[in-house]
Amino acid sequence: MDLRGKKIIFLGDSITEGVGASATDKRYTDLVAQKTGAIVYNHGVSGTRIAKQKKPSLDPVCDRDFCIRARDMEKDADVIVVFGGTNDYGHGDAELGTFSDRTNDTFYGALHTLYTYLCENYPKAQKVIMTPLHRVNEESLLCDHNSVVPVAPLKTYVKIIREVAEYYSYPVLDMFKVSGIQPNIPANSEAYTVDGLHPNDAGYELISELVIKFLKTL
Repeated sequence: MDLRGKKIIFLGDSITEGVGASATDKRYTDLVAQKTGAIVYNHGVSGTRIAKQKKPSLDPVCDRDFCIRARDMEKDADVIVVFGGTNDYGHGDAELGTFSDRTNDTFYGALHTLYTYLCENYPKAQKVIMTPLHRVNEESLLCDHNSVVPVAPLKTYVKIIREVAEYYSYPVLDMFKVSGIQPNIPANSEAYTVDGLHPNDAGYELISELVIKFLKTL
């Protein structure tokens, strides 16, 4: 795909918003625009999740999940990139659910809800799914949801994202697998992140290159 002039929507969380970057023009989305000539729309909102939150967050903005915010996106996109899931793992309280779920009350169901919306409302746009990056504490379960909801490691959320994307035949840029960012190794964390989760400028540069390379193959 020739990206020059293409209208690309990036729907995501704090990493798409650019938390950790030294300036907005250092975000991976802005770097994609600068390097390719694409027209980029950044719909990254810090703290947001793909699935619906049961218990309201202290900041109501965080409860505008991906399914809700997708309705506000531009309608003339050529490409839509969805990059989320780390907050569902980190501080979401939705159950994982099952593959048959079709509401945004569970993680499985929210993915189906979002991907179906994109399919119906952007029938000709190229849809691309990005899995979460590695992060510190990805194996130590961050919350137990009062022992009501089974808590899974981040890798399980990544697996579900891959599984549901495959059902819709949406290509997956597997950042969990190929980003080269593993902040559980201190030297790597220092090189590419500001806090073991959010990328620094070097991390965003790396992400932008991976996104561009992937999109050009489509």
